[in-house]
Amino acid sequence: MSIQQNIIWHDSAITKEDRRRQNGHHSFVLWFTGLSGSGKSTISNALAKELYDRRIGNYVLDGDNIRNGLNKDLGFSDKDRTENIRRISEVSKLFVDNGTVVLTAFISPFLEDRKKAKEIVGEDEFIEVFVNCPLEECEKRDPKGLYIKARNGEIPDFTGIGSPYEEPDQPDLTIETSEQSIPACVDTIIEYLERRQLI
Repeated sequence: MSIQQNIIWHDSAITKEDRRRQNGHHSFVLWFTGLSGSGKSTISNALAKELYDRRIGNYVLDGDNIRNGLNKDLGFSDKDRTENIRRISEVSKLFVDNGTVVLTAFISPFLEDRKKAKEIVGEDEFIEVFVNCPLEECEKRDPKGLYIKARNGEIPDFTGIGSPYEEPDQPDLTIETSEQSIPACVDTIIEYLERRQLI
């Protein structure tokens, strides 16, 4: 007998719409994807501050932070990367249900994993933001020194070096961090959200 057969979803007395009304804003996921060093965490945190200043409840889920706790049992094999994204998707869905704007900063290198993340969260509440930056520029930045280690063979299966990064084919929004400043990137995202009447 499957464990799932003994699990029954318990509906909350307070709905997502109730929480959104109380919070005074919509809830959704901004899914930042891109190579290591492309600027995902920097942009998501700068955007979080801008949303906070506008009294829009939000929370940043960052790849390294999540791997220090919830996903510290996972490695970087393709299977573990997929499970990493699945867990984050489920957590993000809970935040959205709470009426919160979620900003996720994960390389999430595989198209299929991001597709499944969108299915879990819900198409209308999932915004894929491609943080586009050439590999050469990411290597120049190398804020954590990971590219050097990867090139030296110290980190196998590192995305962009030993493991592929599959660029989004139809992202909702593309940010060019090699051409735009962080404030300009934030402004671009804010304009997009305002245009869609999400904030």
